[in-house]
Amino acid sequence: MAVTTLKRQSNISDAEWETRCNLAALYRILDKLRMTDLIYTHMSARVPGEPGHFLINRYGEFFNEITASSLVKMDYDGNVIGETGNFNDAGFTIHSGVLMARPDANCVMHLHTRSSVAVSAQKCGLRPISQQSLLVLGSLGYHDYDVASGNLDEREVLGRDCAKADCIILRNHGLLTIGKSIQETFKKMYFLETACQIQTAAGDGELIEVPEPVLSKSIARYKAKFDDGTYGDLEWEGIIRTLDREGADYRN
Repeated sequence: MAVTTLKRQSNISDAEWETRCNLAALYRILDKLRMTDLIYTHMSARVPGEPGHFLINRYGEFFNEITASSLVKMDYDGNVIGETGNFNDAGFTIHSGVLMARPDANCVMHLHTRSSVAVSAQKCGLRPISQQSLLVLGSLGYHDYDVASGNLDEREVLGRDCAKADCIILRNHGLLTIGKSIQETFKKMYFLETACQIQTAAGDGELIEVPEPVLSKSIARYKAKFDDGTYGDLEWEGIIRTLDREGADYRN
């Protein structure tokens, strides 16, 4: 499939364009961090000022090809708004389901790296064996695998499991994070994924878990940071500087 680079349309608001640029940047940094699975994972963001509309990647593009213009705008009924574009059915189901269930969320990330799928298949789930795990355990939830992940009936179940958690382990599948901004959602995913990498690297031997009361105090402290409104801002500024310094064309 030939990759088509589009141009900014005149009817795209400044707020939408900024969101498009940041979402495209998110795909690019995930490519640099090797948090990809060919074309089979997806990130989304609400369109500012357009209730019921969100942006997602064009199905078939690799993460290092995605640009602000190539992102697809959709509604919750599965209609593509404006420019035509392919989309992943499972991706639509997951992202529309979460965004419908979480009106406070503006970004949703879904990955299935080797480490995250490995932990998602472990009965114990994510264990408190690292500082990185403590960063996400305070808002961690689980969702059981459903073979019909492209079925609209799955949206209600997924939305229910995501109602009170920002970091979700999809059993036998991978990870999902939710946030009020793209940078917040990325930081949550970074530490959730890193915690999974640490757990799989630790092996099957007897592991030392963080003991009480340190565990509860640490989890509560880190969870409070999710709500300060600036979670992930500093890291995101560095990401944008890095991409721009390397001449990435994600803003096209």
